[in-house]
Amino acid sequence: MTSTSTPPGLARFNALEESAARAALHEACASTAWANRLLAARPYATADDLYAASDAAMADLTAADLAEAMAGHPPIGRPKPGDPTSAREQRGMAGASAELKAQMLELNLAYQEKFGQVFLICATGRTGEQMRDAVRERLGNPPEREREIVRTELGKINRIRLARLAEED
Repeated sequence: MTSTSTPPGLARFNALEESAARAALHEACASTAWANRLLAARPYATADDLYAASDAAMADLTAADLAEAMAGHPPIGRPKPGDPTSAREQRGMAGASAELKAQMLELNLAYQEKFGQVFLICATGRTGEQMRDAVRERLGNPPEREREIVRTELGKINRIRLARLAEED
């Protein structure tokens, strides 16, 4: 039997004062426009409603909104010190060899030079080698295609982070 009750974390999020809810959303995504859309749609009956709102907000982000969201993400292989979220998400690089870490640094720099932003990928569940291969492949993309890939990857990251928020006990 499935429960139709709102998950405890989502119920808590729905009940938060706006400033606290905004801070919780900022932990998931640094885009102000995205957070504003999600705040305006509260309360959410289900986690799926929250994810759908996130997806719709992601689809409407401008290039500037995407850049703001990207600014909240550290380069792959260099999670923010003291940030358990980026460390957890980038676990695939934690045990990487010095050679793989050096390759990722070089590829990150090449990507940043070409696209003017950090390489973003939904790193959860990926190995360091998979992330290296992805950045190598994506370096060949034209900027317009890469921007849409970034939007998709950011949406995946946001869903994972929102799931953690909604499912907290």
